[in-house]
Amino acid sequence: MHMTRRSHYCGKLDKNMLGEKVELFGWCHKQRDLGGLIFITLRDRSGEIQLVVTDHAPQEVRETAAAVRGEFVLRASGTVRAREEANPNMPTGEIEVELDSLSILSKAKTPPFYIEENSDVNEALRLEYRFLDLRRPDMQKKMMMRHRVTKLTRDFFDNEGFVEIETPMFIRSTPEGARDYLVPSRVFPGQFFALPQSPQLFKQLLMVAGYDRYMQIARCFRDEDLRADRQPEFTQIDVEMSFVDQEQVMEINERFLSFLLKETLGVEVKTPFMRLTYDEAMARFGSDKPDLRFGLEIVDIGKQIADIDFPPFTRALETGSVQAIVVPGGATFSRREMDAFGEVVKTYGGETFAWLFKGDEWRGSVMKFFSPEALEKLSNELSLNNGDALFMLSDTDRERGLTALGAVRLALAEKLDLIDEDDVKLLWVTDFPLFEYDEEEGRLVAKHHPFTSPRDEDLALLDTDPRAVKAKAYDIVMNGSEIGGGSIRIHRQDLQQKMFEVLGLTKEEADTKFGFLLKAFDYGVPPHGGIAYGLDRLVMLITKSPSIRDVIAFPKVQNSSDLMTKAPSAVDPKQLAELGIETMAVDKDKKD
Repeated sequence: MHMTRRSHYCGKLDKNMLGEKVELFGWCHKQRDLGGLIFITLRDRSGEIQLVVTDHAPQEVRETAAAVRGEFVLRASGTVRAREEANPNMPTGEIEVELDSLSILSKAKTPPFYIEENSDVNEALRLEYRFLDLRRPDMQKKMMMRHRVTKLTRDFFDNEGFVEIETPMFIRSTPEGARDYLVPSRVFPGQFFALPQSPQLFKQLLMVAGYDRYMQIARCFRDEDLRADRQPEFTQIDVEMSFVDQEQVMEINERFLSFLLKETLGVEVKTPFMRLTYDEAMARFGSDKPDLRFGLEIVDIGKQIADIDFPPFTRALETGSVQAIVVPGGATFSRREMDAFGEVVKTYGGETFAWLFKGDEWRGSVMKFFSPEALEKLSNELSLNNGDALFMLSDTDRERGLTALGAVRLALAEKLDLIDEDDVKLLWVTDFPLFEYDEEEGRLVAKHHPFTSPRDEDLALLDTDPRAVKAKAYDIVMNGSEIGGGSIRIHRQDLQQKMFEVLGLTKEEADTKFGFLLKAFDYGVPPHGGIAYGLDRLVMLITKSPSIRDVIAFPKVQNSSDLMTKAPSAVDPKQLAELGIETMAVDKDKKD
């Protein structure tokens, strides 16, 4: 079959084209047969246009149009004309195309759901028929935005002198952090490649190799438990620079984000961005990725309640803290609503949640422990007004309590509708702890990765109090979501060895895991640092999508499976034999 050439996309037609002949291709969104007139709404990735078949059309065109059904693939040619009744809800609603030729290129079964914008369809069904879901206009807009974000990223960093270099997909397993996805080798039986969790080691090697400005749109893989904004395979905007300090890395990335948000959302963001240390962010917002689009800051009320004889407060003040949020107008919450906030606290492992409502008469869960004088003092020092609520959380572990109250803060913002969805708030969170204690392994582990540099002023603490050491690490946060994170790397061999010692790695273990990198470090390492953005999460925020799955063409579900292709699947025993692999029977009920 000879295929004519498309002249225009459906959504690109406008009233300036009246009288022009056009050749269109697309899917039938709907067909209406009124006898004398047949109307077809034709859809492609750019939008829709109404086609009309009049009683003057050739008989074969009328017969073909009458046979058209939803999602049939069509070729249509005709003349652009003005519609008698314009449709203000349709971008092309002032015009239509009067057909003189129509062909059905492919017929379609009735889809399992209607192909329309913002379709309220079960997500599992959408993912099973993802090829149809991706036809929906809102999904196509998201995929187009992802393309645009990727292109703008490449344009920006290319203009700044960065070189895009691909790094390997088959690498050596370096089990630190999340679990690796492993790939068996047929050539080396019993040995495995790993899929990269990030290009971290390779981009550092590129700095050693002299490529002082590197960027890559990199595919990454992590075998970890999933959630709405996490996938087993994901994409990073990966950036590394040599001969820079933390300020220089931040400055160029502020310009990048300002450029990106201007080009995609038309939003002007001021630079420099706000900065908070990790300790400040936790103390004020109960999160290392605080949402700054609303207030409700956390305050420490240890001094104000020090004399209150309430056992949970007393215990918390010995080793932890008592924190609070003043909620303007919150005294109207019902007991049921307060119980729901208490459930949020339990979810995050917080200990004791309590509250007070100020009015003509005080009310609250801990009223009997407060004298009138203590209430008056609390009210004055926290500037409480009539109708306000005071949410309090006491915990023997300060950080756990702050995290739980931070979750309550977010629940409050949603309940009180405090978030302007069109607002954009960016900030840097800096000075993260270099180490954290892993209860399961019973040792210190790197909070970021073992190549993160400690702050210069904390070097002496590596020998005396490593948990107090802060890192030259920084996260970029947008509207309560971490969209990127990075650090200045260690480039001194003695400091890298000290880092391994604190982590409990012997020289032999370090050589086994990272020998190729350490060998490179024997040949001149420039000071370097960088950042990696979650491209998927960034696009999710730009498109205001509720889930990261909405901005990935073919995503996985919560258990890492693919509902469309039915992956993972069993493979032919012959393939396993070639790899020297035997599988064990798994109790499915126990696994689930």
